[in-house]
Amino acid sequence: GEKRFENGLLISEIDVQKLCYERRRTQMMDQVPELTGSPFSLTVSKTKLTRYVAPMPFVPEGKEDRDEILRIASLGLKKRLEHTGAKTAVVGLSGGLDSTLAVLIAGLAMKMLDRPMTDIVAVTMPCFGTTDRTRNNAVVLAEKLGTTLRTVDISASVRSHFKDIGQSMEDHDVTFENGQARMRTLVLMNLANKNGGMVVGTGDLSELALGWATYNGDHMSMYGVNGSIPKTLVRYLVAYEADRTLGELSDVLQDVLDTPVSPELLPPKDGEISQKTEDLVGPYELHDFFLYYMLRFGYPPRKIFRAAHKTFAGVYDDATIKKWLTTFMRRFFTQQFKRSCLPDGPKVGTVTLSPRGDWRMPSDAVSALWLKEAESL
Repeated sequence: GEKRFENGLLISEIDVQKLCYERRRTQMMDQVPELTGSPFSLTVSKTKLTRYVAPMPFVPEGKEDRDEILRIASLGLKKRLEHTGAKTAVVGLSGGLDSTLAVLIAGLAMKMLDRPMTDIVAVTMPCFGTTDRTRNNAVVLAEKLGTTLRTVDISASVRSHFKDIGQSMEDHDVTFENGQARMRTLVLMNLANKNGGMVVGTGDLSELALGWATYNGDHMSMYGVNGSIPKTLVRYLVAYEADRTLGELSDVLQDVLDTPVSPELLPPKDGEISQKTEDLVGPYELHDFFLYYMLRFGYPPRKIFRAAHKTFAGVYDDATIKKWLTTFMRRFFTQQFKRSCLPDGPKVGTVTLSPRGDWRMPSDAVSALWLKEAESL
């Protein structure tokens, strides 16, 4: 180890931009005494980054932090259930990661309230894109947790609605996809009214950043428990619960973790999921990395790219990082209108996109400078 009181030379990289951003953000340097300057000279050269940059900055290192995150989210829901006098918590279960975490959080909230798990109404709503795998996982999950399970096949309603608006069943366009998502929200909202309940939203922070949600579809709920939990952390928390539990519940959680992320709005191919989110918008581990360093420390695209180049060396090449960074920047700006009217939800970390707290951005903010920088990398 180092000997005390010895002289030596300490070499470090100081991120001046990051310090300036932090000071502006926390307003900690407002009352700074008069500073004295010491002139010096140096040859400007490109720094070789040696510092560690976390590949999954949202994911905590320690296990106790996982409990804390789950606790914050479930306390938020507990408070809201108490305040509204809701008789039930209504959750749409797809067999995917987000709705799995939402129902687990709802279960923790019910435990805190000493209320039975049957006060959670878990609703599966199969339609044209639903695979047997996700449907079965949703059903097993609902049953193992002891919730009240409702299955509402929305196919006939969606067909009828498509007929009303002149939408062809052969045309698998945005209306074909979003019509199903909005029908699911309609079913959940009305079931909540029928059961004196509250619709618990399942959408996560990564989806909010990318706008990967149907406006007034899965975008809407009465309380969004995952709203400040990004996809990498959702996966981590579900994995944590899978490790903590035993038997069939653990098995079903493990299978949810192994299922490709998908909205399942297009018909499956040979019984398998045909629409994989990460093929369409890019890997969530990259998007969460971009999101964190942009929002938490104000990194511009070139700086995010440089950090990603170092952190994901051997995992993603520069062309891939650039491609998805450009996608991220484009979608982040164009999709702000979805974040401007979000349901309430608990804040569990340092980064959130709630218009009532941390994030105020005009819906018509222009991305030109950011995209120009991203495309020039």
